[in-house]
Amino acid sequence: MVHKVLFWAGFGIATRFAQLGIEMRPFFQRGTLWVYPLFASIGGSFGYWLKGVEDRQVKLLHQRKEMLIEKRRRRAERESQFTGAEGPPASEPAGNLAAAS
Repeated sequence: MVHKVLFWAGFGIATRFAQLGIEMRPFFQRGTLWVYPLFASIGGSFGYWLKGVEDRQVKLLHQRKEMLIEKRRRRAERESQFTGAEGPPASEPAGNLAAAS
């Protein structure tokens, strides 16, 4: 998490450098040095928010994956009860799909 916040804080500082470069103003002036921490904190807070979004998405994907695994397990149990130990039912000969195509 820290690396994402630090990356976006650095991106905020780089944005300030780009802004001053476009304006062709000096990068370090005594009266405007307070702006760098402001840009870094805005970028860092964006990174913190983005990390929260990512965590929520990963949690949601994990829940969905668990639901799908459980659904597949129940389906496999149903199919194993349907077919039984002797294989497919007599009404459905093996290779029926290959014969139909």
